[in-house]
Amino acid sequence: MTHGVEIIGLTGGIGSGKSTVSRQLAAHGVLVFDADAVAHDIMARGFPAWRAVWEAFGWPVLDAEGAVNRVRLGRAVFGDPAARDHLNALVHPAVRTAIRERTAAARAAGVARVVWDVPLLIEGGLYREVDQVWVVYATLNQQVERVVRRTDCTPDEARARVAAQWPLAAKVAYADRVLDNTGSPEALASQVAAILADWGTS
Repeated sequence: MTHGVEIIGLTGGIGSGKSTVSRQLAAHGVLVFDADAVAHDIMARGFPAWRAVWEAFGWPVLDAEGAVNRVRLGRAVFGDPAARDHLNALVHPAVRTAIRERTAAARAAGVARVVWDVPLLIEGGLYREVDQVWVVYATLNQQVERVVRRTDCTPDEARARVAAQWPLAAKVAYADRVLDNTGSPEALASQVAAILADWGTS
């Protein structure tokens, strides 16, 4: 622990189960900083990140109230690597800064451990700032099936979404701990329960 607080970097891929693990940890009182939620906060209307996104992508990505519509924004960059990289360059530095500030506040409040739930933990380099990297793993077919089940996209569209991310096998190479989500929801929950038991949290 080099920050005065232990930082767990939690990552995975679309349909892998990362958000499920994050919710289970949070439900047991673990302080989780969700990068997607932080991004939503900093892109609130009038904030610098909101203005940067609006200036880059225009009115089509805003809703009737002028807030960023994340579905529209996703459609604007999906399938366009240059646009996606531009969006990441606009938003990710602000997200990283916000997560660091919230972690510093947690440390000052005496919190011993926090989890950074970051989809691009490894790709964005934040893995270098955590004490442990955890990867939630599922097979490619399972990812595709889960994305289809929870959205209205076709299998081909789901496969394209998965393919747009780093393969989980590449992320596993960075992992200190792999949470295996190739089985049942109960099997994943039991792995989380074992972690909480080790931490003395239940």
